[in-house]
Amino acid sequence: MANWGLRSRLFFSHIIVMVTGLSVLIIMGKFSSPRFFTIYLRQIEGEGYTVTQLVQGFETAWSRGALWSVVVGASTAGGLSYWSSRRIMQPLEQMERITQKFSAGQMDARVPSSEIPELDRLASGFNRMAADLEGVEQRRRDLVGDLAHELRTPLTIVEGYLEGLADDTLSPSDDIYQKLTRETRRMRRLINDLQELSKLEAGSLPINAIPLNLQPLLITVIERFSSQLTDDSPTLSLGYPADIPMVLADAERVEQILGNLIGNALRYTPAGTITVQVTAEATQVWIAVIDTGIGIAPEDLPHVFERFWRADRSRDRHSGGSGIGLAICRRLVELQGGVIEVTSDLDQGSTFRFCLPTAT
Repeated sequence: MANWGLRSRLFFSHIIVMVTGLSVLIIMGKFSSPRFFTIYLRQIEGEGYTVTQLVQGFETAWSRGALWSVVVGASTAGGLSYWSSRRIMQPLEQMERITQKFSAGQMDARVPSSEIPELDRLASGFNRMAADLEGVEQRRRDLVGDLAHELRTPLTIVEGYLEGLADDTLSPSDDIYQKLTRETRRMRRLINDLQELSKLEAGSLPINAIPLNLQPLLITVIERFSSQLTDDSPTLSLGYPADIPMVLADAERVEQILGNLIGNALRYTPAGTITVQVTAEATQVWIAVIDTGIGIAPEDLPHVFERFWRADRSRDRHSGGSGIGLAICRRLVELQGGVIEVTSDLDQGSTFRFCLPTAT
């Protein structure tokens, strides 16, 4: 019975109650009614009673026996029903207490497993939901903390310069105005990225996936970045074989992904090469951005697509990164039916690659 379902347990408990009640009724009727009738016969022995009186005496004896049968049978069946219902209701009451704790803010509350399969599945589903909600709550707290941390630095810089200009400790100059402009742009870029990431995670940012030839788009992106490179910058190249099929993707979003990945590669590759390499598989096309830059430490690789995560905050802040570009890239790739991956060796370079489904 340990692996029986709730329906089987309820049915079996009702059968037991019914059988127990009938058994007690039969047993009491078999033993008590003759005893009462015998007592009655001894009382009237030798008094010359008629058959009618004997029948009435038997009915009286049977009524008494039936009364005791009902009392004992109902008590036994009631006790058995109460025990069976308590066994079934105990895990439900325990689950109710756990949900009340969870709704009160105790996010680590979990429902223990049950020997009843249906209740055990219900407990497992609740625990998965609780773990997801706990993760959402933790990410919300992290987001608020990270956002406050990211905005504090530019606000402090802007406040310092404005106070200096107000009390004449600083003289107005083009350099100061440029610094103020740079910090306000940082804050605006951060807010814009957060707004876009919020839309992506809510599923409210439309994706217009159509059959797309990647080659003209990649050439345009490479030319746009190449025009900004200097003699000291790394070289930027494109590897595009002739047999690459069309993909099902949103051109604007693919360009946004590549812009983020190539921008990061340029930011962390002081010198060397950056290659955009395209390869085709059976049902998908992979686009890789390969650089020979400073690389990423192995312990940092699992975190690179997290919001606001940075291996070196001071370095990224100096370079102007918002810390959520890769999180946006991951969500944009997922919304188009692909995945994004990263491999890296410290001081040797990194490879960010993502796939898109083929149009066929």
